[in-house]
Amino acid sequence: MSATPDRGTTAGSSHPLDAVVVVAMPVEADAFVAVADEAGAPQEAPAGAEHRVLTLAGRRVLLVRAGIGLVNAASAAAVALAAHPASLLVSGGSAGGLGLGVRVGDVVVGDQHVHTGADARAFGYVLGQVPGMPATYPADATVRTIALATAGTLAPWATAPTQVRVLDGDVVSGDVFVDAERVAGVREAFPQALATDMESAALAQVAHRFGVPFLSVRGISDLCSPVEAGEFATHVDDAADRSAVVVRETLRALAMHPAPVV
Repeated sequence: MSATPDRGTTAGSSHPLDAVVVVAMPVEADAFVAVADEAGAPQEAPAGAEHRVLTLAGRRVLLVRAGIGLVNAASAAAVALAAHPASLLVSGGSAGGLGLGVRVGDVVVGDQHVHTGADARAFGYVLGQVPGMPATYPADATVRTIALATAGTLAPWATAPTQVRVLDGDVVSGDVFVDAERVAGVREAFPQALATDMESAALAQVAHRFGVPFLSVRGISDLCSPVEAGEFATHVDDAADRSAVVVRETLRALAMHPAPVV
């Protein structure tokens, strides 16, 4: 990978973006930089986010490190898309595993995305639905299908578990870290969910408002265990690495698709 400081911003560029990829934490951003063909210098963006232009599998990508949580994710994505329109918005990084059989080291490609903290059932909405908005936010069907198909092309992971498992299922998001004390309630309320994070649903809502295809690709870092158990801290970097590889290979496959989405 070669550094290209002059490409650290998209301002005034004649080269359109193929995707905006939003992550929360530095370790997640580092994973995408590590698998990039080229990486521009990081640039401070409005509202405290960090922007970095990457080339991933030959595709021009704006990597946005937004910070943790729904508001940070949504504000950073909106700023990025308003300034630099792109063909795809991606939620990358790590997540906690919820579904039966999900294990640390898996990668979950989101199908439907829901806010766990939204509850306006008193006014006739369903649990997880923000008033006036859809009940769920779907990933783009074509992009999701291609992302899942990349699993068959990936080499075994370098660290355990080495078996590549890319799962298709719902992702729920909220501003509360789901640990052992909270996981049962989330599973009961959203039994179809495979993973939980603190950004994807907000990013999916922004994509809906901007009319941009959306995809969530999250590596599983923990199974909603107690924070003091250290599972998240031990595996978050590996989970981020796996998310970055799947996103990169998805972008590569999209470039070769007969009717490219990006």
